[in-house]
Amino acid sequence: MYKRIVILGSGTAGTLTANRLRRVYDEGECRIDVVDQNDDHTYQPGLLFVPFGLAEPHALCRSRQKQLRGGIGYRRAEVDRVDLDTRHVHFTDGTGLGYDVLVIATGAVLLPEETEGLTGPGWNEKVFTFYDLPGATALHRALENFSGGRVIVNVTDMPIKCPVAPLEFAFLADWYFQQRGIRDRVELTYVTPLDGAFTKPVASQALGGLLKEKGIDLVTEFTTGSVDGPGGRLISYDDREVPFDLAVVVPLHGGAPCIGRSPGLGDDLGFVPVDRHTLQSVARPEVFAIGDATGLPVSKAGSVAHFQGETLVDNIRRYLAGRPLDASYDGHTNCFIETGFGKALLIDFNYETEPLPGHYPAAVGLPLLKESRANHLGKRAFEWLYWHSLLPGRDLPGITPAMPEHGKTRARTDLHTRTGTRKGTS
Repeated sequence: MYKRIVILGSGTAGTLTANRLRRVYDEGECRIDVVDQNDDHTYQPGLLFVPFGLAEPHALCRSRQKQLRGGIGYRRAEVDRVDLDTRHVHFTDGTGLGYDVLVIATGAVLLPEETEGLTGPGWNEKVFTFYDLPGATALHRALENFSGGRVIVNVTDMPIKCPVAPLEFAFLADWYFQQRGIRDRVELTYVTPLDGAFTKPVASQALGGLLKEKGIDLVTEFTTGSVDGPGGRLISYDDREVPFDLAVVVPLHGGAPCIGRSPGLGDDLGFVPVDRHTLQSVARPEVFAIGDATGLPVSKAGSVAHFQGETLVDNIRRYLAGRPLDASYDGHTNCFIETGFGKALLIDFNYETEPLPGHYPAAVGLPLLKESRANHLGKRAFEWLYWHSLLPGRDLPGITPAMPEHGKTRARTDLHTRTGTRKGTS
């Protein structure tokens, strides 16, 4: 009798997992069902470009179901909760599905209403986000009509999807206003709850240096408590204020609501705790999670889901065969960072190794922690790879799940400490 694998979520992580599983199991061995509440798959990296007129909103969306290989079931339904004891997923319409293996790929959701005043007066008028398609489209219109003043880019709190995207927005805003000939009339400020531009020392120093070079002020350790849209004020929990004429805010993120309604499945933020190397849930052996839905100390980014996919599918096969799991996922994360003027940076790191200079994926490759035209072209080419290689579950030539060691330039102190205590990333 076949086994039933149910995947909750058909974003990047859920789709590539389903397609990888279909490649290794025929329909007589496993029934694979993917569940999502709508059929709109958005290429989220493209949202960054919409406000600057560099991407058309309609071109970023495709049918979720059409990204799945033949033989994969697609159930359009809203998940109410998961009953771990009975191995059953309950839908809000009263129906449900049983499972032998459950994969949580429900991603992260925006929670703008959790920040006082954020969605109040001024929302989508002088306070915006580019983290969803309606917000990015509204921000495009606002930027076209903006003639000068104080622009802030604010991360309310961590974790967020694609932690480098707010920095990219600040860099592209500098380029955009220069292209329009009004940069001297715009005061750009990057406001973050972190103690630097980024979480890792080497990358933070490089990115902080770029902010300074581009004349973008940096405000650190600012945790946003409320937003005064009409008054143009960002107010922290410790009562500091940052004034603005136009605010670009990255809202709080949390896990999918169904995770919070499923006893024992999620943490306080609604993300799923899993083993950091096998991706198996700490709550039940037949439950796994991938991508933004996990509570792992890694970036919530598409590259992470891609690197996790091979380990996850292998471990589902091992679990169903009664074999020990493979603890091979190393926290590998890879991010292009647009810096404007047709250039971009690239960073590559994992649990133990912070972003370092050098080249990726080997000694001859794209430059790391250095602006280049090649990195920009790589970023823009990734959209094609996303739809035609990553989502279909194909391996990318020369790109391995494990972080490559070759090509990176390590400091002497790092060489001595790299085998020490594992460190998380964000």
